[in-house]
Amino acid sequence: MTALAIDAGSRYVRLARLAPGGGPEPVGLPGAVPGEGLPVPEAARGDRAAALRTAYDAYLRHHDAPARLLVVVPQHDRAGHARRAAEALTTAHARGPAPDVRTLATPHAVLALLRHTGGLAPGRYAVCDLGAAAAEVSVCVVTPGAVAVAAASRNAPDDGYGAGFDAALLTRSGLTPDDDTRRALAAVRAEPGAGRRLALVLDRAARDPARFETTAVHHIAGRPVTAGTVRAALPLLTDGLDRALAEALGPARTAPLALAGGVARFGPLRPHLDAAGLPLTAFPDGTDPAHAAVLGAALVAAGRVDPADRYPYELWIGAHRTEAGRPTDRELLISAAGTLEPGGPPVYAEADGRRVGVRTAPGRPVRVRVTDPASGAGAPLSPLTLPGSGETDRFHVGVRLAVDGTAALVLHPLGAGPPGAFPLGTLPADIGTDSKEVGP
Repeated sequence: MTALAIDAGSRYVRLARLAPGGGPEPVGLPGAVPGEGLPVPEAARGDRAAALRTAYDAYLRHHDAPARLLVVVPQHDRAGHARRAAEALTTAHARGPAPDVRTLATPHAVLALLRHTGGLAPGRYAVCDLGAAAAEVSVCVVTPGAVAVAAASRNAPDDGYGAGFDAALLTRSGLTPDDDTRRALAAVRAEPGAGRRLALVLDRAARDPARFETTAVHHIAGRPVTAGTVRAALPLLTDGLDRALAEALGPARTAPLALAGGVARFGPLRPHLDAAGLPLTAFPDGTDPAHAAVLGAALVAAGRVDPADRYPYELWIGAHRTEAGRPTDRELLISAAGTLEPGGPPVYAEADGRRVGVRTAPGRPVRVRVTDPASGAGAPLSPLTLPGSGETDRFHVGVRLAVDGTAALVLHPLGAGPPGAFPLGTLPADIGTDSKEVGP
């Protein structure tokens, strides 16, 4: 059974699948730019769904339709991207049955690659997706069975993040930032030894600007791109990343960073992060960070690694039970840690393998809280007021988690009638460490 992963960026669409040896590998197609992927056609720029359709059609011209298709979507507006991707690809197949289209957010895809190698311990990580259009940071809580996004931020300048930096370099070097010069810039960056030369010259220019600022680090169309030009434009990248990190991590907080996306290749970012005391999480040897998300997604699509896209904590609800004729306060476990999936079906409270039947009382606030079974830490949610029920009415009580991270308590009648849903808001995803929830 074949499985394919697709990651559509603003400039390139990258595809990956398992190699014969069992590891993930990019899929090469005619028209692809070596090391990058399929260029997004001009008509599809700014339209991720159209870019996905175009790339998938190109794949089908040379390969059979996959049985499973996993699309990497940004964490920002994840629900909207997931819906549009599914709509685009379930109608895009040229022959054979429609594939089973699923989606996975970028941070989960990147962490799947790291988890597959066994080098990712439980803890808090910041996945930085650094692309042409934006710098996105997702703070993730990794537990043995789940990965949850606790906070996210996005810095998207009007002229793009990586694209804006490239435009500044080219313009300040006397070049027009069109597609041809951008491709030429990417090509010289990819030349053997280009990264080492850039790092060496920038280091010398920082120590002795008068001597090394005018040293060329690249030549494009006969024009030099100097160390001084790179140093002057670099804050477009570093300041944008700093803002995204500060918003996602909160004040006085840190976490190991996983740098993914095309801009993550740019070596001068690393000294800046080192100076800020932000440790980097290494990908497997030889991994191009621009392909990290799609390679991780290929492993998930093929069933080689669990996506772990589940809520990591338990959810409890306050309840009352009559024992020996007297009411007693109790708590009922609705969902165990790692059982709630974003966009998945509701999880219902069970006892001895059977759903628990409950009755509701009018006007009485119901306590709801989440707890970390490993540490015992917990966080209360806003109390709920549920409608009353008749003496003989019984419900199964559960919880449903939406793709956007919001949850709802579900009361499903044991008899006839539709289930009712009562909003719980966004569930805490980083109990005990998220500065936005527990303070310094």
